Amino acid sequence: MSEAHNEHESLIKTPKQLIAAVVAGFLVPIVIIVLLVNYVGNSALTGAGSSAMTEQAIAERIAPVAKVEIKDASAPRVYQTGEQLYKAVCAACHASGAAGAPKVGSPDWAPRIAQGYDEMLKIALAGKGAMPPRGGTSPDDVTDYEIGRAIVYMANASGGKLQEPPAPAQPASGAAAAPASGAASAPAPA
Repeated sequence: MSEAHNEHESLIKTPKQLIAAVVAGFLVPIVIIVLLVNYVGNSALTGAGSSAMTEQAIAERIAPVAKVEIKDASAPRVYQTGEQLYKAVCAACHASGAAGAPKVGSPDWAPRIAQGYDEMLKIALAGKGAMPPRGGTSPDDVTDYEIGRAIVYMANASGGKLQEPPAPAQPASGAAAAPASGAASAPAPA
């Protein structure tokens, strides 16, 4: 019968153990609560008072995925220079020689320059090999004149001595429209 009596004895046998159990009973839950409050309080704030509610953060969240650019059809056309179009479109292949494109500045341009400007323009507009027609641009965005300027830029950077193509006439829209490219048409010397 003494074995059954030992099973029901208390684990706390001295007053010191009783005090330790009571203190632990109060301190352990308090420590757990403090740790939970710190864990929750240190997370990024997403509500009022956080950086998520600044004007810049809100503008970034509600910004449209695509943007629409509306052009004034009656405004005079501003043409890109040959260098601008080369950097924006042509350099992807012609700067590195990708897909067999002649590198600007290399001797690969000599036979092309010998064919003349008109033939190079025809090839650029129709495409050749891996190069898509018009270098992959749309006639609404890049004119034949701008493509011609890019050809002259690349050919001249590769040893050619081609002249800039003449600027197309601007359609009159109320006032006299001047060429926006900065290249004014000067009369040819006789």
